Amino acid sequence: MAWSPKRRDVLAGLAGTASLPLLGSPAIAQAQPKIVIVGGGFGGAAAARFVKTYVPGASVTLIEPQAHYTACPFSNLVIAGLRSLEAQQFGYDGLKAIGIKVIGDRADDVDAPARTVTLSSGDTLSYDKLILSPGIDIRWGALEGYDEAAASIMPHAWKAGPQTSLLREQLEAMPDGGTVIMSVPTAPYRCPPGPYERASLIAHYLKTQKPASKLIILDAKDEFSKQPLFLEAWAEHYPDHLEWIGASDFGRVISVDPGAMTLSTDFDTYDADVANVIPPQKAGEIAARAGVADQTGWCPINPVDFSSTLQPDVYVIGDATIAAPMPKSAFSANLQAKLCALQIARELKGEALAPTILANTCYSYVTPGAAVSITGVYSNEGGQLSSIEGSGGLSPAGPASSVRAAEAAEAEAWFQQITQQTFG
Repeated sequence: MAWSPKRRDVLAGLAGTASLPLLGSPAIAQAQPKIVIVGGGFGGAAAARFVKTYVPGASVTLIEPQAHYTACPFSNLVIAGLRSLEAQQFGYDGLKAIGIKVIGDRADDVDAPARTVTLSSGDTLSYDKLILSPGIDIRWGALEGYDEAAASIMPHAWKAGPQTSLLREQLEAMPDGGTVIMSVPTAPYRCPPGPYERASLIAHYLKTQKPASKLIILDAKDEFSKQPLFLEAWAEHYPDHLEWIGASDFGRVISVDPGAMTLSTDFDTYDADVANVIPPQKAGEIAARAGVADQTGWCPINPVDFSSTLQPDVYVIGDATIAAPMPKSAFSANLQAKLCALQIARELKGEALAPTILANTCYSYVTPGAAVSITGVYSNEGGQLSSIEGSGGLSPAGPASSVRAAEAAEAEAWFQQITQQTFG
């Protein structure tokens, strides 16, 4: 479906807090409930902020071991040498300023029946409501040869931070004429179009800085998010620097050998000068310890409020959830956090939960000054999220360069908005 300006206007409203008061914005004065949030990313930090907004009398505690959050959106620009890692980092002073207690420690365990969270320090926190926003962890060993040691040689860079810098440094050190290999897994994984944006920007780097070099994408899928738009951009901008090999052409990587710097498919073995291995993933480890992850490694939820279907008074938001067709993205996590906070406020007030309407918009750069987008709008139907027919869609194919440039500007504006709203 093609994108329309009217849909963009509607979704701009859904993206911000302005949409949520349509569902109600209860401010509650009652016995002080204890709300604990684990994880300080776009989901957890937003959940803390909006719980405090909707339940100002609540004791709100955010547990996050890192002093600064390093954002994944826009980190592909860092890998391509177009942005500093520091521009991706955000602290928690804005949350502290509105009365949220931020504990710089790791949540090691959750006792759901006892309603307690145990920290690495050994301290235990009790809660009335627990919101988990644990993000992802890597399924070490799910891809033969890819363990934590391998990631120091063949970085995944699917958690922003040191891995982002490592991949960037490897690209810089690679001689002109080298080969970059990217391995992409089957879904689900964090940020479905992320590998293809990364490929676009790496190809741009090679084209402009190391023109004798090439990137090969080995993909475990034949179809991917925004595929027509990416293929169009690659044909226009990177015909000599980027090759995509899908599953039907034996693109699925079945093993890697970091020592030999090789990636093997069912058909061939590829030699890499730089290897970016995006491995299979699962919900962050605390989800399993809390008993909210199922046999898939992800977390089933009630989409009306993102409460766990496996544990009472525990909510899960963001990449860790089973919320298809809503993708695992920063936009999704942020809006899920706002909705979750609102529904917790309603429950504490004794009100009925509001119906769920959620949205996701994801921008992807295809060159440093051009971007494409995909949007979906979702409703609660039959106990699961479903796409609303006739809503959302893709950027139009084959537009003037000014359209792609405008979407790049919108992407930057969105990033500024979501980080300001979340971290202050």
